[in-house]
Amino acid sequence: MSVSAISKTQRETQLGGIRGCDLARTARRGQVPPPSLRWRSRAALLNWPIVQYPGRKGVGVKIAVCVKQVPDTWAEKKLRSDDSTLDREAADGVMNELDEYAVEEALKVQEANGGEITIVTMGPERAGETVRKALSMGADGAIHLVDDAFHGSDALATSYAIATVLTGRGFDLIFFGSESTDARMSVVPAMVAERLGMAQLTFAQKVDVTGTSVTIQRVTDYGFETVEASMPAVVSVVEKINEPRYPSFKGIMAAKKKPVETLSIADAGLDVSQLGQAAAWTVVEDFAARPPKAAGTVVTDEGDGGIKLADFLATQKFI
Repeated sequence: MSVSAISKTQRETQLGGIRGCDLARTARRGQVPPPSLRWRSRAALLNWPIVQYPGRKGVGVKIAVCVKQVPDTWAEKKLRSDDSTLDREAADGVMNELDEYAVEEALKVQEANGGEITIVTMGPERAGETVRKALSMGADGAIHLVDDAFHGSDALATSYAIATVLTGRGFDLIFFGSESTDARMSVVPAMVAERLGMAQLTFAQKVDVTGTSVTIQRVTDYGFETVEASMPAVVSVVEKINEPRYPSFKGIMAAKKKPVETLSIADAGLDVSQLGQAAAWTVVEDFAARPPKAAGTVVTDEGDGGIKLADFLATQKFI
């Protein structure tokens, strides 16, 4: 696989640490990457499994789309009192909004090139609702990693589990949303790409697949850059890339019959010591509920309302 930049400015920007850049591009040019890009060094430290992914075979594009169920964006979020993790039962679970764009883009690639789409998720049983929504949009099947021991897993553990279950399945493209709305970390796509030894094409606002190559327009602070790689590759997309379709009644009914492979930690061959809250690199040590909103101050205008208002603003140091 290869990734090629289109200008000297672009190469300098990539080596400067723009988010989502991969070590592979840097290493191929014989450069020493900055610390933020030294994924191989981190891989050696964490003993990450780096595997060689099988090449593309068959007709059409075999696509995996990784999705996550998150608490409703508009709901009040709470932490659990027992272990300080997010209380996912306190709000309705919905598909991560940014993952809907990834599903839609995968469907567009499939419509243009043929192939099949597999949805991949890691979460409790209720995350099956998100899987079914993706299937009702048009995906062909799904893999659901579900096990109580996943609870409290951080981004490192999540990327380990996802990369392991994807290994050896011959996917040409692996789509992600740019980030999840509950954690807002935007690192899992890059971690999965590194674990699988694949090129990563992140923050895509446009995706084109031609033969065995994929080209994206990658969003940057100054516009966009064109990045190309040979498949297999990992692609994360931004919300401006498309407009996700609504599941039709026919799609909803068809989703009930589509295959969903449910895997536990043992089924997936995962090392439980690398998963869950005990293995997490970050932890919430303490938290407190947001204090209730204080009552406002009522200023009664008895001919001196302007003076009273000015006095109040002065006491609050607004004027």
